Amino acid sequence: MNDFAARRDDWKAREELAERMIPLIGGLNRDRDVVTSLHGHRLLGLSTTEILEVHERVAGLGHDELPLEDTLAVLEALRELAPSSASLDIGRLVEHAQGDAAELVERLRGELAPALSETAPAEPTDVVLYGFGRIGRLLARILIAHTGGGSGLRLRAIVVRKGAENDLVKRASLLLRDSVHGRFEGSVDVDEENSQLIANGTRIQVIYSDDPGTIDYTDYGIRDAIVVDNTGRWRDEAGLSRHLESTGVARVLLTAPGKGDLKNIVHGINHATIEDGDRILSAASCTTNAITPVLKAVDEAYGIVRGHVETVHSFTNDQNLIDNFHKGDRRGRSAVLNMVITETGAAKAVARALPELAGKLTGSAIRVPTPDVSLAVLHLTLERPAEKAEINDYLRRVSLHSKLRQQIDYVESPEVVSTDFVGSHRAGIVDGLATIANGTDVILYVWYDNEFGYSSQVIRVLEVMAGSHPVVLPVRREVTLQA
Repeated sequence: MNDFAARRDDWKAREELAERMIPLIGGLNRDRDVVTSLHGHRLLGLSTTEILEVHERVAGLGHDELPLEDTLAVLEALRELAPSSASLDIGRLVEHAQGDAAELVERLRGELAPALSETAPAEPTDVVLYGFGRIGRLLARILIAHTGGGSGLRLRAIVVRKGAENDLVKRASLLLRDSVHGRFEGSVDVDEENSQLIANGTRIQVIYSDDPGTIDYTDYGIRDAIVVDNTGRWRDEAGLSRHLESTGVARVLLTAPGKGDLKNIVHGINHATIEDGDRILSAASCTTNAITPVLKAVDEAYGIVRGHVETVHSFTNDQNLIDNFHKGDRRGRSAVLNMVITETGAAKAVARALPELAGKLTGSAIRVPTPDVSLAVLHLTLERPAEKAEINDYLRRVSLHSKLRQQIDYVESPEVVSTDFVGSHRAGIVDGLATIANGTDVILYVWYDNEFGYSSQVIRVLEVMAGSHPVVLPVRREVTLQA
């Protein structure tokens, strides 16, 4: 057999192993509310080649190569163990893949004990999306994909202002097709008679209203719901509390920086401060979510004396396509033809989630003619010096093994550009090759999908509010946030 034929046969064998994983991954999620990942990289919904690519990617980040046979063996053992409501890192469980299948099951039983109890599944929490723009539609996609066994978050309704007689059809089309994030994975149908969208079997009530305080959600069977306000129209407690005047609403989450005394939550940083009595919360901004975890990690390891955050941000819907009046400075100029210097509150907002950095950061922003994915440049002065290789290795390990591994990703490639990060589930991705370190002066480059990465963070906050954030297992081999 020649070398080409041998490589082809090897590839076909690897494909066959990956194909066998897909129904196991899907079944665990659908039947048991289990989300699987490989060192933090999600497996749910991946194609055969994407599963193979993830195995190669984690090996490229410094892990031992993961044999596909071991990954498959762990997935088969999980099917037998039938854990529930958990986020399981297969990459960390593979080390138990020794011996026969029965021995593997017994070894995993101890590791997964918190997810193997026979407690009754939690009641699902109703979610209403108030507004159905860029973030609202991505939240809908994620919520529908996370439906699983039905014990977590349950998307029940969207609230919008009616835009046309064929409004439902247009809403369905926007959910189904997206110029940035691609086609929705599944089907979207319209039930005109009941004013509903049906996405992968999930019935979503479409409610037309321009007043958040006048809706009786119980008319639609919705109770104790969390309303996610995506409009940005109300950003303080007084405005957002109008949602609580509607029957059937228990809590409100704003997908923008909150004003006044509202808690601004960055999952992974201060989500533990969420209390049952918090009726209104903010999920902060996309930029705040992207940079705060990285700043947290660097501050704990090296100490931050001061810093400046420069965000190179994709244009957003509040800018004009062509020059026209805009109440904001410079934002009236064409978003698709210009780089636009504008203000950002992200640097100050970091202190809302990370008080130890209060007064230490400044920030500015440049809007650029790209539709999605932004870049934060962190110019930091540290308390103790750092070498490039050292701080990069630290941030790489943080992205894999620390309590911030859901927020921080790490990449080293001389060829990556912004579109490579569309659809990232992480809040921010450190570009290691771009790091500059000169004693106590360090510059870090952090990519972030300001739409999907941020939406993933919003979902995590929602899960905490609903008490349905899955247990993350195995709980061990955590590196502390120290170099």
